[in-house]
Amino acid sequence: MLNFCTLFNTTYLSRGIAMYNSLEQNSDDFHLYIFAFDTYCFDVLTKMALKNASIISLSTFENDRLLAIKADRTAGEYCWTCASSTVKYCIENYTLDHCTYIDADLLFFSDPACLIDEMGEKSVLITEHRYTPRYNQSLTSGIYCVQFMTFKNTQAGMEVLNWWVDACIEWCFNRFEDNKFGDQKYLDDWTTRFDTVHVLKNIGGGVAPWNVQQYEFATKGKQVKGKELNTQTSFDLVFYHFHNFQYITGNAYSLSSPDYYLDRKVTKNIYKPYTKALSVAEAEIYQVNAEKTAHELSEDNIWIKLNTGKYVLFTLLGYYKNFHSKRALEYGFLSRRTFRFN
Repeated sequence: MLNFCTLFNTTYLSRGIAMYNSLEQNSDDFHLYIFAFDTYCFDVLTKMALKNASIISLSTFENDRLLAIKADRTAGEYCWTCASSTVKYCIENYTLDHCTYIDADLLFFSDPACLIDEMGEKSVLITEHRYTPRYNQSLTSGIYCVQFMTFKNTQAGMEVLNWWVDACIEWCFNRFEDNKFGDQKYLDDWTTRFDTVHVLKNIGGGVAPWNVQQYEFATKGKQVKGKELNTQTSFDLVFYHFHNFQYITGNAYSLSSPDYYLDRKVTKNIYKPYTKALSVAEAEIYQVNAEKTAHELSEDNIWIKLNTGKYVLFTLLGYYKNFHSKRALEYGFLSRRTFRFN
């Protein structure tokens, strides 16, 4: 069985359910430990009675060390601080032989077992950002991404995990300082600091807005197939990281930061299935509790509305840069060409 853990609050509830559903669709044998970071999120998840999940409340999870530093960190910083501790909690409280931390804004397109199998005898698995050169943020954000990290319950694996837990409790902030950034820059020297760390080689794991420009995608049957442009290497997409995806007022989405170029094939083969998965998740959540919206609602597209030309283009095409209307994603584009506006 594959053991996973994740954490999120109501703002990421629909994303978290979409991610869980994608695991159910692609993994034969898994269990997901979900740390619900607010009461509403915990209540909804409990009512949903997810077959392959255990729901842990924030009050059950938090310990004295975490509570001692909680007030000094923002909500986002506290989530980063807690990521390593969720893995430790699962391994120790459920006597697991391994546990993989996964971000709530991932979606699985095929079975992640191949990623964990790649570890072999190593006890820790980490994934690189694999930045497209023009987006390289390794110096400030880190070489590796916390998005998908596996720790085995071995002496070597727990040594690395405990080191990371201690480091994050000592310092974990949303700023670059003394070669640290959040919980992520700590990973930069792990391959030399520890001898049990494996860096994922399968490029199907960890595709994200900052590296997707290096690949071409097409859907064949039910599988999304990728091809690395430089080497022409073909691969199955295992998971995509929908970093900075936002719900926008007016039935629209911001697929990612406008700084990242996402071509039409990426939108069609990766983002369109994601928005469908979110809609399914929203409907499932609504069935058990219709009181709150299970996601944020941003006004980040206001700059489009304030510019007549950009707003006309958005209205006609259904998209502008990485902003897309829900209708355009559901029913396709008026033009098959992908426009790149400055």
